[in-house]
Amino acid sequence: MNGQWVSGNRGSRITWKLDQRELGNSGKGLKTWKFRRETELLLSEGRDQAEWGTLHFTGPSDIRHEAGTSGILRPRFARTGTLENAIDEDFRGIMDEEPVFAFAKSFVLNSSISPSTPTSDSVLFSISLIQDPVTQFASARGLTFMRPLWASWFPSTEKLLEFHYLDYVNAFKLAGNYSAQLAEDAYKSGSDDYVNIAALSARQVLGATVFAGTPEDPILFMKEISSNGNFQTIDVIFPAFPFFLYTNPRWLAYLLEPLIEHMLSGQYPNKYAMHDLGYHFPNATGHADGRDEYMPVEECGNILIMGLALVNSLKYDTGAAAGSVWSELGSDSFDPNPHTSAFSLKDLETRDGIFGLDDSWGGSTKGIKQAQKWVNRSYKLWKQWTGYLIEFSLEPENQLSTDDFAGPLQLQTNLALKGILGIKAMSQISQTIGNVADMKYYKNISDVYVSKWEEYGLSRDGSHFKLSYDWYGSWTILYNLYADTLLCFHLEGTSSALSSNHASSPSNDQKPLAPLSSHHHHSSPLALTNKTGFVPPQVYKIQSDWYHAVRQTYGLPLDSRHLYTKSDWQFFAAAVTSKSVRAEILQSVAKWVNETGTDRPFTDLYETESGGWPGAHFMARPVVGGHFAFLTLDRACGGEAMRGLEFLEEDEKEVEKEGWEKARVEL
Repeated sequence: MNGQWVSGNRGSRITWKLDQRELGNSGKGLKTWKFRRETELLLSEGRDQAEWGTLHFTGPSDIRHEAGTSGILRPRFARTGTLENAIDEDFRGIMDEEPVFAFAKSFVLNSSISPSTPTSDSVLFSISLIQDPVTQFASARGLTFMRPLWASWFPSTEKLLEFHYLDYVNAFKLAGNYSAQLAEDAYKSGSDDYVNIAALSARQVLGATVFAGTPEDPILFMKEISSNGNFQTIDVIFPAFPFFLYTNPRWLAYLLEPLIEHMLSGQYPNKYAMHDLGYHFPNATGHADGRDEYMPVEECGNILIMGLALVNSLKYDTGAAAGSVWSELGSDSFDPNPHTSAFSLKDLETRDGIFGLDDSWGGSTKGIKQAQKWVNRSYKLWKQWTGYLIEFSLEPENQLSTDDFAGPLQLQTNLALKGILGIKAMSQISQTIGNVADMKYYKNISDVYVSKWEEYGLSRDGSHFKLSYDWYGSWTILYNLYADTLLCFHLEGTSSALSSNHASSPSNDQKPLAPLSSHHHHSSPLALTNKTGFVPPQVYKIQSDWYHAVRQTYGLPLDSRHLYTKSDWQFFAAAVTSKSVRAEILQSVAKWVNETGTDRPFTDLYETESGGWPGAHFMARPVVGGHFAFLTLDRACGGEAMRGLEFLEEDEKEVEKEGWEKARVEL
């Protein structure tokens, strides 16, 4: 290993040493190379890389070691196969006679020499970047250096490293369980290609996060890598959140916590939800002047949708109905203390001989209590954000959406839908804490808004939805339609609603704000059918057919302005299309991954015809958690979400039937 692990500046001077220690009375020990910048730049980055922290490279004590110049050490090792147990102590720059830090173990595996000679052997190495503090955060108590979460359980770095090294078998077992389940679910939900895309995406999402806080109040921080380095960006968490719902919804709560705490403390002056916690990770210093990137409808809609998704993930009666297959594992204890997190880690558990595991996530009575505790604490914020959407979401002013590289635009159809779904989400958030008046109020408004949205957004020929209400001839991916299904709104008025824990029951005394005009009823083909779902089923069908028509070689363009696309939004969109269109889009994305020359870490922004970069080089971003959109829907709404989309297959079955009948007549 070399010094590029601890600095993005190749001219940085680094220091190093070898630490050796025994493991209790076992007679065994560990060797650890420790290296860092000679002068650390606390809480600073260079070229998207931390400029503080110590890299620990650990192996068993019976291996050989050496630190020296790469141009000497590597050729010699290639000739001799061994290291000299020597340490070059001439501290210097990373690429100044490049110092490298090496371990080596020789294996003697030949059973013909002696019956006692092993026929297999292995060696274990671990790599750990230790930072303390990990970030600074404008918390409710003021600007705070945030310690890593592990510091609550381990009194020293050495104790952590020992645990980390010796825990390999348990970690491997747990990771293997996750990987096997993911592969099984991804194959059922997509294909072999989807298995590989999901496996790669999971690692990339977690690579952008760091745990901090305390067991009473855990926090998960996230960096917007490569695009601009913003800290805890809501519209980066939003595309990533299907991964968290599938894997561990608890982590989604920990991601939202610092945003809620900061805004609840009054440090953010605007009435809408903030864009991010800080201009650049790892400094979550907030925006006391309110001049963060202006995406008010986007961020309010995002956080309300994620809020209800989190609440819904807590509500299930059996493990089969849980949003994550691992949710029901652990005890069902609940901490009613209003001063601790609804999802604290105070009482880690031991299961199957493995220590340090979470308790269960929600379920039955515990889930309802957790949801109520979480919502009640910040209910005034949820109402504040919804109030903004009521005023500004139906006809959004000229502003950015999450796709800010495309520039601002007024009356964005997809953005308006997100805001309206946010209002609808608030009606069910209100219902969670028993606030029936608010529930009816927000439901009433969202019902009227979605009807108007249909009228404004549909093209004149009824073939697709426009990019903007007043941009005739344009079109867009309606990726925000995904939330309608994820939150189970599409089940309202259907038989599946009865078996879903999350579909709200219609209120008998619910009255619309105002009757829809007769002009509306006759101008839109969507209004000619009986109302089922929140967003009518025909919207799904129209968009599914349109995606089939406009798909390019490597995927579905984001909208009619350009040929570039976002892979995360493609998965959101494809998740709520017919099976055949879903397969087409997945195949196109897989073709892009396999064939094109974008050979840097997984990008989410690329050209659908050339497969190349569209100018901006987005890479290694956590938004690829959106690739889990299929997997999350498979378990949403108590397992009923996908059944609620079966109507998308009816026309295809009819076409297939007509084809067979025509062939039979011709014969």
